[in-house]
Amino acid sequence: MRINEENDGVSASRDHLVFAYYVTGHGFGHATRVVEVARQLILAGHDVHVVTGAPDFVFTSEIQSPRLFIRKVLLDCGAVQADALTVDRLASLEKYHETAVVPRASILETEIEWLNSIKADLVVSDVVPVACRAAADAGIRSVCVTNFSWDFIYAEYVMAAGNHHRSIVWQIAEDYSHCEFLIRLPGYCPMPAFRDVIDVPLVVRRLHKSRKEVRKELGIGDDVKLVILNFGGQPAGWNLKEEYLPSGWLCLVCGASNQELPPNFIKLAKDAYTPDLIAASDCMLGKIGYGTCSEALAFKLPFVFVRRDYFNEEPFLRNMLEYYQSGVEMIRRDLLTGHWKPYLERAISLKPCYEGGINGGEIAAQILQETAIGKNYASDKLSGARRLRDAIILGYQLQRAPGRDAFIPEWYASAENEMGISGGSPTYQSSESGSIMRSCTEDFEILHGDPRDYPDTIGFLKSLAELDAVNDSEKSGETRRERKAAAGLFNWEDEIFVSRAPGRLDVMGGIADYSGSLVLQLPIREACHVAVQMNHPSKHRLWKHAQARQQAKGQGSTPVLEIVSYGSELSNRGPTFDMDLSDFMDGDQPISYEKAKEYFAKDPSQSWAAFVAGGILVLMTELGVRFEDSISMLVSSAVPEGKGVSSSASVEVASMAAIAAARGLNISPRDLALLCQKVENHIVGAPCGVMDQMTSACGEANKLLAMVCQPAEIIGLVEIPSHIRFWGIDSGIRHSIGGADYGSVRVGTYMGRKMIKSTASSILSRSLPNGDGLNLDDLEDVGVELLEDEASLDYLCNLSPHRYEALYAKVLPESILGETFLEKYADHHDPVTVIDPKRTYGVRAPAKHPIYENFRVKAFKALLTSATSDEQLTALGELLYQCHFSYGVCGLGSDGTDRLVQLVQEIQHGKLSKSKEGTIYGAKITGGGSGGTVCVVGRNSLRSSEQILEIQQRYKKATGYLPFLFEGSSPGSGKFGYLKIRRIPNKLN
Repeated sequence: MRINEENDGVSASRDHLVFAYYVTGHGFGHATRVVEVARQLILAGHDVHVVTGAPDFVFTSEIQSPRLFIRKVLLDCGAVQADALTVDRLASLEKYHETAVVPRASILETEIEWLNSIKADLVVSDVVPVACRAAADAGIRSVCVTNFSWDFIYAEYVMAAGNHHRSIVWQIAEDYSHCEFLIRLPGYCPMPAFRDVIDVPLVVRRLHKSRKEVRKELGIGDDVKLVILNFGGQPAGWNLKEEYLPSGWLCLVCGASNQELPPNFIKLAKDAYTPDLIAASDCMLGKIGYGTCSEALAFKLPFVFVRRDYFNEEPFLRNMLEYYQSGVEMIRRDLLTGHWKPYLERAISLKPCYEGGINGGEIAAQILQETAIGKNYASDKLSGARRLRDAIILGYQLQRAPGRDAFIPEWYASAENEMGISGGSPTYQSSESGSIMRSCTEDFEILHGDPRDYPDTIGFLKSLAELDAVNDSEKSGETRRERKAAAGLFNWEDEIFVSRAPGRLDVMGGIADYSGSLVLQLPIREACHVAVQMNHPSKHRLWKHAQARQQAKGQGSTPVLEIVSYGSELSNRGPTFDMDLSDFMDGDQPISYEKAKEYFAKDPSQSWAAFVAGGILVLMTELGVRFEDSISMLVSSAVPEGKGVSSSASVEVASMAAIAAARGLNISPRDLALLCQKVENHIVGAPCGVMDQMTSACGEANKLLAMVCQPAEIIGLVEIPSHIRFWGIDSGIRHSIGGADYGSVRVGTYMGRKMIKSTASSILSRSLPNGDGLNLDDLEDVGVELLEDEASLDYLCNLSPHRYEALYAKVLPESILGETFLEKYADHHDPVTVIDPKRTYGVRAPAKHPIYENFRVKAFKALLTSATSDEQLTALGELLYQCHFSYGVCGLGSDGTDRLVQLVQEIQHGKLSKSKEGTIYGAKITGGGSGGTVCVVGRNSLRSSEQILEIQQRYKKATGYLPFLFEGSSPGSGKFGYLKIRRIPNKLN
């Protein structure tokens, strides 16, 4: 229906409508579902103009009609893949910028002219953003049909690639807000940009032939097991081998390259009609997409899938598959090396149970037709752009954030609620802790340690005790895949070692840690638990695919590491990891950290294992430890990821502490933290300082750990005065110290240090040119000893602010090209970052920040011990504000954290606060910046807590995201020690 301001009537007849259907350039899955909706519209007598970059045969093989018009235009690029299974996040954003942002004005002009030329009655988009805006500008209504939107997908990429790309997400969300409503398909992601939603069943292409007919044409008997390899963009250099399949099986290969296939693999024609072939098969092997999932569910076909990294549509489709007992996950390593047998055999044992509708195409077409002739499905809600002011928060955090606004389908929520929103250990109310403690002591014999002061540990032990009952509950379909894997980890009659390590709230210090600053850190209540058991390889319980791998190598029982990580489904990572411990050896020596980094990076869906398994290699390398036994590990963390509260450090510390305890190693908490930093710096590859690991290992409840990071000198624990309290408020913007912003600021800091040292050396030698901003006559009285110290400066924080301002502030450039720096200075002498010659780095702000931050932290520490007064709290708050804005100057701010700090200021300076005694005094971004959590300081009072909740609600109103609050504290790993437990025999099933 065309919008006519002078006449509200319908310009199209019911019998002949014109639809402009835009299809995203991401893969064939969108095109194939568009085919079914378009077919239904054409059957109803309407014209459909498809705007697509997909090959014609995708449409013409199913629709032979003069009413189908194909216009080959690509208006977006989807996700750019680095390989068949990994999305290149930065390249995706850059490609979208090139495809849709730079030519935006001409695209809009062209599309408006074209839409008017064909007299379109309705624009349909799956799910091209600019199509909605073009329709609005042309005065035509538009509708989107999809299970995900690009603002949700790209927002997570922005978090990884840097905030300078965030305008892309804003623009996409704004474009979608011009859409009338969304026809939402099953397996959907959160899509808050759309004002109104209509849910329809699966859109599935119809079958042309029966299973029997297809098999007869292929010459395959009905008793032969048949798997279809539906894998677009197969990995380069991948050669299929006969032994990949179980004996007697055949495999149909879609989109095969020109390679010669083994006799049990059958190459399909490029334009083969895959729905018929899928329905004729016994199972499917491939990567998850809407098309493969919908057809697997519709035809009740078990689907063996391999994760595709950094495409956040996948977790929702994956959970839908598993909810209907249709999915088996295969580890990427086993896909590429041909260990398919255990997965295929597992798949054919499944009994898929999807009984929902598969006529979504017909229903969607009916809705589109009614909309085109004037029916109004939209309400008068605020536009998506208005509700999406902070569109950046639509990243992957949304699907697992407590209190989120976005509606999550029942099949997804049920999987999440089984474990609790935190994605970690179950939490229990303290009022129940007594009975739970009694239950735990009935379940386990506590051989070492005492869990009584740790309610979360008691909960973790309770969840351990329930694992051996998993096989019973599996029959009812109530057990998560993670718990099934965990149930097979341990020999319950043997000892298990349990460790606990908390996250941390960065009160003061932050990124100045790697420059040697004093830092003040508070261990938080949320913690990671790790359970470890070591057994002789002959007693170790191997998962079937690990067993198949060892058999394929012709090995006997050799030491194996198996890890299960709870919360994986809420974080889009593989829930399990396993490896032969011999992979850590090169002859009789441990492999290098660089090789280990490459090893874990091969499969990003399992790269999380570097945080856990990396500790084993560090112990082997640094302490000469060797592991002859197999190792089973269960990781359960309640420390939320991506919120800047050191979730990675808590996992590293808890993992290494548990391994050390099981191996009988006596490592001090400080030394353990330093070893864990090596894991993160050299194996994970994140250029962090040491304060996170030190706090997790050495902290104490309700005390600030004071540490000078040169490299890790703990100078004491600072009591928090009873009238002062700290809170953490999460912005919802995912923080990553592996991101571009953190790393570039660190490089700039080390560049600044190098320049300062060089300047000091030049002054000493009287070789500094007068043109560099210094007057040599003013330096006659400069102490030679100070200059000598500065010429050999190890840590920037050893330079005082006044010396910096007097001698070096004018010398440092605001920024410098990497290539220019390397030509003049050769190296920046940072062991964990590398200078990109083609990149421009900020220098002055990153170098200045730690020098002043060290001074602020010292002042903050002194103020904590000063007399109680409103001035004391005001000064503490001012120091937090100064730190926050210094982060921003460095380029480490974010819209969300800035908004939270602004809300704190509004509360602090509001009329109500001024009329009464102030309670909230200041806030700052924490940790590595670029999102995450802000730290708030205030008076320890009921009124303060009310104001924190008010800030939480105001932030939700502004952004649609309800922040996670961090309240309370707990001891570090060193204070906890470890538990040694054994299951009481009469409690074994």
